[in-house]
Amino acid sequence: MGWLMPLIFLSLSIGIGFYIVYPNEAPPPPVGDGWWGRGEKTDSKVDESVRKFEINFSNDELKDLKSRIKNTRYFEGLEGTKFRYGFRPDYMQTIAKYWLEKYDWRTQEKELNKYNHFKTSIEGIDVHFVHVKPKLKPGQTSKPLLLVHGWPGSFYEFYKMIPMLNDGKHGGAADEFYEIIVPSIPGYAFSEAPHKTGFTTKEAARVFHKMMLRLGHTKYYIQGGDWGSAIVDHMAVVFPQHILGVHTNMANVDQGMLNTLQIMIGGYFPSLILPAVDHVKVWPAMDKLFYLLQETGYCHIQATKPDTVGHGLNDSPVGLAAYILEKFSTWTNAAWIDLDNGGLDNWKTDELLTNVMLYWMNGAITSSMRFYKENIAMFSETNRPPIKVPSGITDCPGELARTPEPWAKSHYQDLVQYTTMQSCGHFAVFEEPALMATEIRNFIHKVEKGVRP
Repeated sequence: MGWLMPLIFLSLSIGIGFYIVYPNEAPPPPVGDGWWGRGEKTDSKVDESVRKFEINFSNDELKDLKSRIKNTRYFEGLEGTKFRYGFRPDYMQTIAKYWLEKYDWRTQEKELNKYNHFKTSIEGIDVHFVHVKPKLKPGQTSKPLLLVHGWPGSFYEFYKMIPMLNDGKHGGAADEFYEIIVPSIPGYAFSEAPHKTGFTTKEAARVFHKMMLRLGHTKYYIQGGDWGSAIVDHMAVVFPQHILGVHTNMANVDQGMLNTLQIMIGGYFPSLILPAVDHVKVWPAMDKLFYLLQETGYCHIQATKPDTVGHGLNDSPVGLAAYILEKFSTWTNAAWIDLDNGGLDNWKTDELLTNVMLYWMNGAITSSMRFYKENIAMFSETNRPPIKVPSGITDCPGELARTPEPWAKSHYQDLVQYTTMQSCGHFAVFEEPALMATEIRNFIHKVEKGVRP
């Protein structure tokens, strides 16, 4: 047990250091207006039109991409490191070769355009969203459902799940249909990046609520993971009279000092923190602390100097792909770090590259990383207002940070559904669209029928 005191000291040091570097300076959730466009807001009439949009990159842009991939300067990797040093350079060359010779953007572009895309100006910036209405028979109605992505994902994560929400085969009731709206967070994909500092998940929540009102939806359901979970969390707190229910696959609770230390210590002595039935689900690995340290270096970089690393990632498509795709390895399954290809052969390469393309072709990587800089205070936020609207949580065993049900109930005060899945990681909807469609449909069905645990 000689290692016990150093471990406790390390946990305390990390916890205290976090609050020194990232103090709790988060303001109350904003409700009014903001302005994220260039220059000062003018008194001229604001264009509130909703404009049809089609994805269509030029041949010159695609030619430039291929030229950059061909001219990549690689480096030699170390023997036997698997993915423990990050994305292996020789496997990256395999991905690059596929990107050049087999990946067909025009086919993927057609796939992306199979759903209707729109843009609308809100608070000075253009906000992009996908809008899918179900085919209804006379007498049938649908319920609005807003789906919000995170980093390093995109609206594309939801594509495989969208039809499953209306096919009657994935939970809920066969006669329940959903009008689906999937926006891009400002600074991601086709949504314009804010031109001023201070755009947080709380501002995004307000912008998305305005978008829903503009589409004629005064009451609607919301779902999100990663940053999307924080955004829908704020929407449920600030606009409860409009939110019918909130579902997330990455639950948010107060990240106060006590909870942070509990998470750290719980990775080694779970029975000290939770009853056996709960700690077995949440902390199956004894090296959770070191896993978190290993997987969150990107967060510190992006929360401090995103523009610096942005210069390299915005200039090299292969560098960008390595940076993004490495997250689809260990964030899906931590054990994949010991595989030569990082387990990425469990994904479809076309799907992974399409997600990368949405960052590359829009030059969106730097603006997406800035979201960490703007939001870092929320990681130490305490006394977060509870959510009182009906809530549902999907707990994935491969998620970076998991919230035990007893803790979740303190924040989600009307917890209708909490499900621990057998398999899913950080990109739950992208990985397991059928399972997540069932989860969401079952949750909404319970809310509609007034079912409670």
